[in-house]
Amino acid sequence: MNLLLIDPKKALNKAYLKEKVLRDDIESFKTQLSSLLSKTDDKHSEEHDKVNLISFLKSTYYKNKHEINTKDNIDLAIYNDKTSNSSVGVIIEVKKPSNVAEMIFPNNINTRAFHELVLYYMIERVIHKNIYIKNLIATNIYGWFIFNSQEFERLFYNNK
Repeated sequence: MNLLLIDPKKALNKAYLKEKVLRDDIESFKTQLSSLLSKTDDKHSEEHDKVNLISFLKSTYYKNKHEINTKDNIDLAIYNDKTSNSSVGVIIEVKKPSNVAEMIFPNNINTRAFHELVLYYMIERVIHKNIYIKNLIATNIYGWFIFNSQEFERLFYNNK
């Protein structure tokens, strides 16, 4: 499987380009991102980065909209509702910035982070019958690889 890198502007759904973004929201995002990056440090554990990532996601968009927590072995799950009783909409695999052996890179998708995304996707789809997954993400806070779940559906779930 080859990894096709898409520029964020091209990958973004065109409907989002029509959304009005308030200057206060942009400034808040910049502040929260700066805070997340300043708290990211290899001296701390991966768990420390996960907690900071949850705080970032809640303070920038998801607060009072979606639950963000773990689910079974999934590092982070963004649920489709305000509680963890709802289905998982986004699966996030978090790696420490120094863990280059396990993190996805443009020239290497065959990594533990990707394997874990496939595993967690298949568990959600096959065992939990979850058809509401939208995206799968692998991140080390500095790098983000965002996959559309339709590709996982096509390449893995429908591959008999």
